[in-house]
Order: sequence, then structure tokens, then C-alpha cells
Amino acid sequence: MFRAKFFILDVFAESRFQGNQLAVFTDLKNISELEMQQIAREINFSETTFVLSNTETEKGYPVRIFTPMQEVKFAGHPTLGTAWLIQKEIIKKAVDKVALDLKAGSIPVSFKENGLLWMEQLQPQFGEIFKTDLLAEIMQINPSEIDKRFPIEEVSTGLPAIIVPLKKLETIKKIKINKEKYFELVSKIEPKLILAFCPETYKNENQLNVRVFVDYFGIPEDPATGSGNGCLAGYLVKNKYFNPESIDIRVEQGYEVGRPSRLYLKASKSSEKYSIKVGGKVQLIASGNWE
Repeated sequence: MFRAKFFILDVFAESRFQGNQLAVFTDLKNISELEMQQIAREINFSETTFVLSNTETEKGYPVRIFTPMQEVKFAGHPTLGTAWLIQKEIIKKAVDKVALDLKAGSIPVSFKENGLLWMEQLQPQFGEIFKTDLLAEIMQINPSEIDKRFPIEEVSTGLPAIIVPLKKLETIKKIKINKEKYFELVSKIEPKLILAFCPETYKNENQLNVRVFVDYFGIPEDPATGSGNGCLAGYLVKNKYFNPESIDIRVEQGYEVGRPSRLYLKASKSSEKYSIKVGGKVQLIASGNWE
């Protein structure tokens, strides 16, 4: 019988019961890939992670990430939350950095005194440009509500996303995904995640509001998306959304699903190389034994 310790965390959460929920399993013994997928489906959070070993390699601690539907190579809030948990429960002392060995590669996470954790994401890859009418139809909004000064663009820092710039918060609030049209599109392309954003926010201290939809992975709406916001950070710098080729901003997400979240984005570009960091806070909710 499979046994392990498990922990429930809230990630990108300024306080408990906000942000994105994450289950982390440690002290694994004799667990199969099928069991990992079954557990992720049973818990039914957007992601569940499994720390395969308490021993660090040159690439970091080996970790696998599962949505309720399938394994993914990279995801932001599982990376941040799992690094926090490894520092607290495995290393058991203060450290400056923890690296995770994910299927997408080695991802370092840094710890700061103000309680923020920062993950350094992979170099962004920019792909297809999508037509305004297509994404408007999928999100069931008027094409005029999309900000045509900037492209609807595919970006990946490990998990591809379609970035959609909108003008107003009222448009963000009324998005309702047409699942038939959504699945028709994502069945033909690599990105499955749609990230819509606008410069109007619920909270004045934040610079952007974001919503993320990824029904393909069994997640109708994600309350806080580190991977998607990493893609967004690269997009903002490439397209000079804030004019200079660097950003240091706060992003709000999850308000429409009752899970207010805050993500911190830092990004810059020098020559053709990007630096992309996504930060946030982690809250421990519960722990126990899985038997």
C-alpha cells in the first residue's frame, strides 16, 4: 500500500485561504505514475506535486507535477510551493535558494526576508500570432474589447500560453469560455492555456488584472498561474507594454473565483536574453499522512 506525507498549501497568497491550492507529497515509497495521477485526480486541485527524493542532485530536487487530467512539464505555483515545502520540511533550515528538477528543466527558487519566494523561469519562446475575432469568439466578448495595439501571442517559459490583451476590467469580468470553440482551437496547437489581462484592477496597488482558462487540463479557471504570468512577463517586455524593456509589477488574479491572489513579476531584456522572475508568498494550511 502506498504511504506518504502530504501538505496542503496556498500559493501566491497574501494570507490563508487565498491564492492557488497545492498538495505536495513527500517521503514517497513505491509509488507508480498511475497512482500519482489517481491521487491528483482525487484531490482535484489544479496541480499536485510529488517530491521523488529527499536528496538533491546537481539539477535540484526531483519533482513531478500532475493536474487532475495529466502530467505537465512545468507549472508556476507548484514550483514555488514545492520549493517552500522542501526548505521547511526536508532541508529544515533557512537557505537562499532551492532548485527543482522538473521535466521542463532545472528551476531555481530564491527566498527573501520579506516572505517572498522568487522563481527564475526559462527563456521565453514566442510563437503564433492569433486573430482577434477567433479569441473574441472563444471568450464570448466583442472584438473591439481586445487591445489591438498589442498582439494576441503564443508565449512559453515551459508551459505555452496564449496571451490576450484587453482594455477594461468589465471585459475581464464577463469572459465565459465557449468550450466547443476552445477545444477546436487547442486540439490543433501546442498551447492550451488562455491568459487574458487588462490594466484596470480591483486593488490600486496592483498594475494588472489576469484571468487564466485551461479546460484542457481539467481546470476551467486557475486562481493563480505562475507559468502563465511568466509568459505574460516576457510578453510585456517584448512588446514594450509599459514602454521600457523591463518591468517590476504586481498582478492580481483569482477574484472571479473567490481566491484573490497576488503575483510579483520582474523581467528585463538585454540583447536577446531575457530575465524573468515570478514571486509570491506561500501559506501552510494542513498536513497529514496518506495511507
